[in-house]
Amino acid sequence: MLNYLWGFMILAGLGAGIVTGQVEAVSNASIDSAGEAVNMAVTMLGIMSMWTGLIEVARQAGLLDRMTRGLRPVLSFLFPRIPQEHRVNEYLTANILANILGLGWAATPAGLKAMEDLAQLEEKRRQTGYLKNVPKDTASNEMCTFLILNISSLQLIPVNMIAYRSQYGSASPAAVVGPAVLATLVSTFAAVIFCRVMDRR
Repeated sequence: MLNYLWGFMILAGLGAGIVTGQVEAVSNASIDSAGEAVNMAVTMLGIMSMWTGLIEVARQAGLLDRMTRGLRPVLSFLFPRIPQEHRVNEYLTANILANILGLGWAATPAGLKAMEDLAQLEEKRRQTGYLKNVPKDTASNEMCTFLILNISSLQLIPVNMIAYRSQYGSASPAAVVGPAVLATLVSTFAAVIFCRVMDRR
């Protein structure tokens, strides 16, 4: 679907350029935008690499384990069926912390690892007969909850957005922090309520 959408937008832009006689402007804008995209990708790659590295250092230093224990009440509330000592809690913690800092790209590796562990945990439940009536490869409540929390834009410090604004010369790149916090509180609160209601059903 996205391929059709992007194709339509490209053709519409070219069509508008031809109709208005601005084909050269469209061509120049395409080249300039391609260059800006490369510069932005390099900038965000540096930010993501730094924070991903810091998270890995924190994990190896045992700091992530301490953070996991600190977040245990929250994790137990959101994922009551996950054993407290299961290693998936570390990945959940890393993902949540990265998202809180607004580092969606850095949160992705931990999120993928968490999903893998949650899938393995669900398969073990299925093998023990606890979920014998549930078809294989069905997403568990924990997997759905985790996905919904990520979709709800869980972040307090939108580092990526601040970096974008700084890259394009904003006079006050951090001005988005207040609105971002308010939007996060509303969306995450709604996501948590939805997950708890559906989990009980």
